[in-house]
Amino acid sequence: MTNIYPFLWTCPFCNRNTTITSNNYTSRDFEFDDNNKDGALVFRTSVITCPNSECREYLIEAELYKSEYQSKKAVGKILISWQLRPSSSAKVFPNYVPQPIINDYTEACAIRDLSPKASATLSRRCLQGIIRDYWSISKNRLIDEINQLKDKIDSTTWQAIDAVRNIGNIGAHMEKDINLVIDVEPQEAQLLIGLIEILIRDWYVARYERERHLTEIIALAETKKQNLIGSND
Repeated sequence: MTNIYPFLWTCPFCNRNTTITSNNYTSRDFEFDDNNKDGALVFRTSVITCPNSECREYLIEAELYKSEYQSKKAVGKILISWQLRPSSSAKVFPNYVPQPIINDYTEACAIRDLSPKASATLSRRCLQGIIRDYWSISKNRLIDEINQLKDKIDSTTWQAIDAVRNIGNIGAHMEKDINLVIDVEPQEAQLLIGLIEILIRDWYVARYERERHLTEIIALAETKKQNLIGSND
């Protein structure tokens, strides 16, 4: 197997960016044929352990490849992949993000490959939930809520939302019931999931971190003030 170290990785449990080396990564290949209809195959399992001492969670993945024998053993086209732990690509967000939004997002990630159209339906509902909760915008149609959002957010974020809105069947059905199941490709479903992740980070997480930091500044200033008053007594 080709040496892949080191590589950058974001832990799905603690969301920290880190560098993975041979100390944090284990991979094993199991080759078989047994006269099956697809011929020689390679089943690969991989385990990545988060180096963060406060986390140390581990991710387990598996892939099934076509086996290619040339000058040396190698894997060819990937046939199937599984994410075993955590069970989906869903990121872990803080508990101050509304639970209904987290539930829809997590389920959309879990079924992205199994049913992209169901995943996209959940993501559209999640997007509407975010707009209604965070911005207090509520209209009959998601497209109307998105349009009213335009003057409230930065142009880059709006362009990203509008870009996703205009993709294939996703865009064609933004004007209809968000619970309508539409036929989309896995890549389209992932675009919606990626948009949801960005909005949660840029809105909920950023607001919380800003308020926490400002509260700490106020508390520190008050402590200094009381210390000065005490020293003058």
